[in-house]
Amino acid sequence: MLAIGDIIGRPGREAIAKLVPQLRRELSIDLVVANGENAAGGFGLTPKIADDLFGLGIDVLTSGNHIWDQREMLTGFDHRPILRPHNYPAGAPGKGWYCHDLGEKGQVLIGNVQGQLFMPPIESAFKAADEILRQGGGTRVVLMDIHAEATSEKIAMGWHLDGRASFVFGTHTHVPTADARVFPGGTAFVADLGMVGPRDSVIGMDRQASLQRFLTGVPYRFKVADGPVQFNSVLARIDALSGKAASIERVDREIAAL
Repeated sequence: MLAIGDIIGRPGREAIAKLVPQLRRELSIDLVVANGENAAGGFGLTPKIADDLFGLGIDVLTSGNHIWDQREMLTGFDHRPILRPHNYPAGAPGKGWYCHDLGEKGQVLIGNVQGQLFMPPIESAFKAADEILRQGGGTRVVLMDIHAEATSEKIAMGWHLDGRASFVFGTHTHVPTADARVFPGGTAFVADLGMVGPRDSVIGMDRQASLQRFLTGVPYRFKVADGPVQFNSVLARIDALSGKAASIERVDREIAAL
C-alpha cells in the first residue's frame, strides 16, 4: 500500500504522472491512496482533476478541510472513490470511507477523518474513526488518513487504532515526518506523509507571497510555486490475512522542474 502526501496544484499532478506508474511497477504496489484536496491550483479538487489522477494510477483520494474550496466538488463525489472527513456533519456531500476490492487479495477499507486541534470546529476524529471501523464490517486491511495540524493528535490516533487498523497516516502539514514505524499491535504509522509539490516553497506556495504575509500582515494572494518538485510517500507492506503491517518505509523522490 502506497500513501502519497498532499498533491499541490499542477506541479504535483505532473509529478504524479511521472512517478506513480513507475513506482507501481517497481514496488509491486497493490493500492495507491493520495490526499487530493490541494490538487486544483493548490486549493481544493475538481471532478475532472480527480478523474485524471485516477487515470494515472491512484486508486483512492482522501481529503480534508480544503475539499470544499472548489464548488464543483459539492456534486463531484458520486461514483468516485473520493473521501471527505467522516466527522463532518451527516448532511455534507460525500462519505468518509470506501472499500476497495483487490480481487483474490480481499478488500481494503480506507477511512478519512479530520483533527480538531488548530483546525475548523468539527466532531471528534476518534469517534469518527471508531464509527468507520464499525461500518466497515470487519474488513481485515484498514487504512486511515487523519488530516490534522497537531502531531500529538495524529500520534494519539495511531495508538488509538493500534491493532485495529493496518496503516494510519497523517496529512495536512505538507511536511514529511521521520517517525514511520510499526506499532506493537501491528499498525504501521507515520505522523505526516508530506506533499507532492514544489520543493523551494512554503508548503507548496510561492515563498515571496508567503514571506510578505508574515512580514507585513497583508493577505497577499497565494499561488503555487514552481521549480523542482518533491514527491513524498510512504509504503506499508501488510499481510492480507491478518491485516497486520510487516514493514513501513518512506518513498521520497525529487524531480527537476516540470
